Amino acid sequence: MTDISKKTDEGLVDPLGLLKNKILVEQVPFSDRGSRIMLFKERGGRSLYIKLAERWVRREAQLGSYRVRAPIISNIQLLDGEGSPLDFAITTYPHKLILQTRCGSFQLAFQDAETLYISPPPGRVGLSLRAYSAAGATDRRGGHFREGAGGRNIAYTANSPVVENSLARLDGSSFLARFLVEARPNSGIILNITPRLGFNRVVLPADLVLAEVERRWRDWFQAVPPVEEAYRQQYLYAWWIMRCGLLSPRFYITREGMTPSKTHYIGVWQWDAYFHALAYRHLDMRLAEDQLRLLLDHQLDNGMIPDAVHDEGVVVDLATPVHAAVTKPPLIAWAALKLYQLSRNRDFLDEIYEPLVRWNAWWFDLNDDDRDGIVQYNHPFSSGLDDSPLWDQGMPVEAPDLNTYLCVQMDALARIAQELWDEKEAQTWREKAQALVSRLVKHCWDAKAGIFWATINHQPIPTLTPFNLYPLWTGRLGRSMARRLVEHLTDHQEFWTDYPIPTVAKCDPKYNPNQMWRGPTWVNINYIFIEALAMNGYLHLARELRDRTLKLVMGQSDIYEYYHPETGERPPKAAPIFGWSAALFIDLAIKRAQGKII
Repeated sequence: MTDISKKTDEGLVDPLGLLKNKILVEQVPFSDRGSRIMLFKERGGRSLYIKLAERWVRREAQLGSYRVRAPIISNIQLLDGEGSPLDFAITTYPHKLILQTRCGSFQLAFQDAETLYISPPPGRVGLSLRAYSAAGATDRRGGHFREGAGGRNIAYTANSPVVENSLARLDGSSFLARFLVEARPNSGIILNITPRLGFNRVVLPADLVLAEVERRWRDWFQAVPPVEEAYRQQYLYAWWIMRCGLLSPRFYITREGMTPSKTHYIGVWQWDAYFHALAYRHLDMRLAEDQLRLLLDHQLDNGMIPDAVHDEGVVVDLATPVHAAVTKPPLIAWAALKLYQLSRNRDFLDEIYEPLVRWNAWWFDLNDDDRDGIVQYNHPFSSGLDDSPLWDQGMPVEAPDLNTYLCVQMDALARIAQELWDEKEAQTWREKAQALVSRLVKHCWDAKAGIFWATINHQPIPTLTPFNLYPLWTGRLGRSMARRLVEHLTDHQEFWTDYPIPTVAKCDPKYNPNQMWRGPTWVNINYIFIEALAMNGYLHLARELRDRTLKLVMGQSDIYEYYHPETGERPPKAAPIFGWSAALFIDLAIKRAQGKII
């Protein structure tokens, strides 16, 4: 095992060099901490384009949702002194891109979260771009485009003599800009994209900008714990995802928050945030705690925590596929306790304890229509398992996974209360957790099948998923019942595939290894079962599942939302640069290096 910042037999390990060309900008964006700017290279072409990691609710009727919205700037081309487009070979690093042309190297980096910096080679060079905006104008240092209130404004600016600067309207919504400068050593051109009325048009010397960007990234990588050498490159790539996926505070995003995937899920989602925090606790405890605080900032008066928070609002109810309140599984107390185990920050527990109590009460008060003590999902998305076949017969569903989450949460609340010197309340929480498990056994346990069934109208839903095994995670089942669940988990025809754990049993008619929650393997579900196996004494199996999960994430260049359980490959619709897969890979690699399971 080697620390990424210490000497090895080959010399000093360079985390930036180790990730050279790891970021494939034709597939994933070049971005930076806090930024909504995502820079891509056109596939097979000689131009770049910029999309924004923003939901932009007010303009979706005109522009479409963020996944299908056109770039805000497209056809970015580098120009020679005659204004002709330059071919380039691109080299990627976490902190910058180098575009090598026959005129020399252009370097691209982020001056700040809203400003992309371009360092051109000396001589007459420039760029052209298509900007999507209703209004634009040139000025002596570049040009600007304004959308007005609620829009996104763009400015391009140089700190060297401008020799050509023109705008041509292409249609009612876009302009073609051509911009040539007489570049000098340390010259720069910046693109500032902002929702603000005021632009940042300060062009700093290139050497200062590039040195500062490199310093920020080196500080990030050098602060992470060491892991075994075999995992190091993918581990550092995971930490790249965890840094460039952060969104700066803006409007409803009250604190710096990690998005699940900057290309696919824009905002901060509830249970994603809890898994993200497990990685950040190894690097920056305040950042880890703020992932939880951000959601609690928007807790409703009735105790509910929203499903997601984005710049311009929160998600608290949805009309499809049913109209109901929508949230995510109650994992926050579990995550908070894991943070506390490293930080010993009792004040943080004291700060969040009462909101967590209200959150727990919301589930029991408003999600148990028949008052049988088994809590139900009213919206499939509240489970996080959006398209699972468990919801094919409709809602509401009384689900073993939800009631397991609540049991785990109440056990965590017991430990938090104990840390806050309230042993009486801690004992009450433990009793509530045990009572819930007893009700779960009574309502959902099938002794013949050795399974906890989800039910609709008190009738079993005959689909076999790992969520039917979830009560193992409570640690409150008898040895015989736990053994029956583990037998299902390790059955090669059900869940113990080459890359476990499929989200529908391989033998089930509804198994589809390429469709989201209907078969693929998810890293977060594996993480939960690693913990469940360890707490029930199945240490060998827990280590095996941990190592097979690490192998799964190591098997692809990028880190994905979910994986094919038989081949380990990326299913076609799995999101790239996925946050919780990266976060939990980080946590498992660190624990393995420390000789721990979870």
